[in-house]
Amino acid sequence: MLDVTRLRVLAAVARTGSVTAAARELHYSQPSVSHHLTKLEVETGAKLIQKAGRGIRLTEAGQMLAERATEIIGRIDSAASELSAHVGLRAGRVRLAAFPSALGTFVPRAAALLAREHPGLELRLTETEPPDALRMLRAGYVDVAVIFRYDNTDPEDDGIRLAHLLDDPSYLVTAGRTGDLFSHRNSRWIGGCERCRSHLLDLCADVGFEPEIAFTTDDIIAVQALVAAGMGVTALPGLALRAHHHPKVNAAEIPGSIRHVYAATYGEPPDPPATAALLTTLATSARSEQPPRQSP
Repeated sequence: MLDVTRLRVLAAVARTGSVTAAARELHYSQPSVSHHLTKLEVETGAKLIQKAGRGIRLTEAGQMLAERATEIIGRIDSAASELSAHVGLRAGRVRLAAFPSALGTFVPRAAALLAREHPGLELRLTETEPPDALRMLRAGYVDVAVIFRYDNTDPEDDGIRLAHLLDDPSYLVTAGRTGDLFSHRNSRWIGGCERCRSHLLDLCADVGFEPEIAFTTDDIIAVQALVAAGMGVTALPGLALRAHHHPKVNAAEIPGSIRHVYAATYGEPPDPPATAALLTTLATSARSEQPPRQSP
């Protein structure tokens, strides 16, 4: 039987890229990490690590086992958290991944509400875009993922359950006259994350042009600073403008462009008490969030 501690070591080496970094993350000595890797190779009968210059790299077998180890460890940690939560909401941990503009608007209110109602419950937050948040959810690294999707976004994997939180309109953001999308067909554009960028391309295609994307950044402050400096135009969701609105940019709602915001969980119901409590506070906080229907 594979040793969970050694699987945790292998996963850390795969994640950090070196024995030294893995030892630092796990608070082990380097010889201890090397010892666990050697013992794991003996247990599996497979070569998992090979030297590469002054460092190491995982073999194909090592990469395969590290991926499985990441899933296994995530599930073990998730089970420990759920068991703790079942003892009672006086103690325990719940983990949330969310995209930046959610973290800049309704998520902090949900966190504060959760802390008031369940002061012994520890909330851990991670900022990441939806695809990575869903991967973390499936691997058991988080209990809830706040994500967004558009009408043409591919369906989520089996096992992912979505609870609708709010609908978020998109805005054309410029340094001068806003107009409509087609009026900026000759402008340079600033693109966001992969999911938002794909939606922008679809919006522009629907009105007959392909935008020239000159810059790409997920940072809503940097995006608006580039627009304010005259470096291009962009499309941003209402939550992003609620989280930060540069005083020198103008915004006009793009008709029919809505992204849907959900709280995602994984596996069959019912949810553990800590997860259910977090979902309730997210829904309460999201209901009070009113994305602007006019220019923000």
